[in-house]
Amino acid sequence: MTDTYKTITDKTGEGYYTEKRSKFLAFCHHVTSLEEIKSLLTMYRKKYYDARHVCYAYMLGAERNDYRANDDGEPSSTAGKPILGQINSSELTDILVVVVRYYGGVNLGTSGLIVAYRAAAANAIANSEVEIRLVEEEVTYNFPYVMMNDVMKIIKDMSPRIVAQTYDNTCEIKLSIRKSEAEQLRARLNKLSFE
Repeated sequence: MTDTYKTITDKTGEGYYTEKRSKFLAFCHHVTSLEEIKSLLTMYRKKYYDARHVCYAYMLGAERNDYRANDDGEPSSTAGKPILGQINSSELTDILVVVVRYYGGVNLGTSGLIVAYRAAAANAIANSEVEIRLVEEEVTYNFPYVMMNDVMKIIKDMSPRIVAQTYDNTCEIKLSIRKSEAEQLRARLNKLSFE
């Protein structure tokens, strides 16, 4: 298993496509939770209240197994699936792609809709900044204060991110490190307890 994944930065990617007077406005967002997705969808539905459809697809998690596609009233699989297809072909995760459609008075047919939603989503993804992120794991370690220097030496060697720390008679430190290095960090810290 790899411990990196592809996502986009927090900058919103925007795309546009027009076909037979129908306008398709596409937006890409970096998201990490369903709550975030729901609030963005609510915002788009309010902002584009006069649009015929607000279709979307999202993918969450480094394993890329939490996803959904929504056609929002378009014929089945003509909107959400092509949007999700673009997310998949770019191998992205932690992403929400919303495509807002203003109906132009001419029916596009199912193949026309699929092409339009796919093109709008692809355009928005192309206008997003893709970045590689690490899959991290948290390691929590409790130790007596006298071991502080030894613990800090390991932290200096392995460079995990310090998430939280409390120093008292018993200290606790919460570290986040690349998943492939988590076991080594745990082993080195646990070894200190027996020295």
